[in-house]
Amino acid sequence: MSVGDAGEGPQASVQLSFSGATARVRPDGWGEGGVVLEIDGAEQSHVIPAHPERIRYEYLRRIAHLGDLIGEPGEPIAAAHLGAGALTLPRYVQATRPGSAQVAVEIERELPGFITRHLRLPPGTDLRVVIDDARAALPGLRSAAGMGSAQGFDLVVVDIFAGADSPAHLACRDFYAEALAQLGSRGILAVNVGDDPPLDFFVAQAAALDAAAADAGLPGPWTLTDAGMLTGRCPGNLILAAGPGLGEEHRARLEAAGPHPAAVLDPVRTRAFRP
Repeated sequence: MSVGDAGEGPQASVQLSFSGATARVRPDGWGEGGVVLEIDGAEQSHVIPAHPERIRYEYLRRIAHLGDLIGEPGEPIAAAHLGAGALTLPRYVQATRPGSAQVAVEIERELPGFITRHLRLPPGTDLRVVIDDARAALPGLRSAAGMGSAQGFDLVVVDIFAGADSPAHLACRDFYAEALAQLGSRGILAVNVGDDPPLDFFVAQAAALDAAAADAGLPGPWTLTDAGMLTGRCPGNLILAAGPGLGEEHRARLEAAGPHPAAVLDPVRTRAFRP
């Protein structure tokens, strides 16, 4: 029996060679067959293998709603995921847009195989995995996904940051410029920024992405988060999003999609944000 089928049943773990941490999957205790991925005891991700269209973590739901903006509902897209975790978003993309071409980059060699052995992917998932540093993998990302050099991704997700301790070569303007260059004409770059009060790391990342977007001739980043995060007094996640596929016409849809209470800041408000 796999963990995803087990209710309150078995757990599984693996030692990760890059960080030396221990990854563990365990039932979430909430029902529906949900499973939590822990890294050294800290919750890192959550999936419901039997219902991949259901996302419990709010920040991942906000990213999923950005992906929902692309093209027509159900239309396959090309998606890249920098940071694999439990593959929550690749599962969602396949469930809602069957036939999508996807690639995931993960620096922990053991993690993707461990996850897919214990938590099966949706039938028909076309997901290729690259074991590498997220920035080092960018030049070969299209090839790894089976795409032509002239094609661009519809969605690029960056979910690798750990606040102010994030690697400097990733938390910078040049990295964002290289990530934006992977997008196609309707593409969106979504960056998860986890931070603690007073959100100095988030403010720095917003400025870095704003500068990279300006260099690319694109509007600055939008911010999606829980409204309570705008006080600057709470730890949590804020999503930065930029790219040719995101504009003012999407504001109302993102505000309505939640999770609530939702805050959606346009590039002007993101640029001015100081908690």
